[in-house]
Amino acid sequence: MQASGTSPADALAEELTAATSLLNVLEQEQACLVQGDVDGVSRLTGEKTSLVTRMTDLARRRHRTLGANGFSADEAGMQDWLGSGSADDAACWSALLDTARKARELNRTNGLLISQQMTRNQLALNILQGSQQGGSIYGPNGQAASKTSSRRLVVG
Repeated sequence: MQASGTSPADALAEELTAATSLLNVLEQEQACLVQGDVDGVSRLTGEKTSLVTRMTDLARRRHRTLGANGFSADEAGMQDWLGSGSADDAACWSALLDTARKARELNRTNGLLISQQMTRNQLALNILQGSQQGGSIYGPNGQAASKTSSRRLVVG
C-alpha cells in the first residue's frame, strides 16, 4: 500500500540525526545555565530554533507520506505503517521517540533552571531598587538618594 518511491521512513534517519543534535544543544544549554553563561545560552538559541524547525518540517513530510500511503498522518499511523515495515525502520523510529522524550525532559529542566535564574534576578533587582525596604537606593537622576526624614517646625 505504498506510493511509488515514497516511504514514511525515507527521512527517518535524518529526523533522528536532527533530534540527536537538538539533544546535544539542550545539554550544552543546560551546562551554560548551570555555569551562569548567559552569552552561551544566547549563542545556542539560534541553533536550537533551526533544529526544531528542521524536525518539524521532516515530521510534516513524514505525516504527508503516511497519508498518501493510506495511513493516518500522525504517530499512530507511523506505528501502523511499521507493522509492515522493516526492523531497521522500527529500530530507527524507536530511537527517534526515545531521543525526543529525552530532549523534551531536558528542555523542561532547562526551563525550570531559567525560571529559577529569573526569580533570583528579580530578587536582586528588588534589593537594588530598595523595594524590600520601602524606598529607593538611587534617585531618578542616578545619584544616591538619602533616606532622611524631614520635620517641619511650626513657629508660632
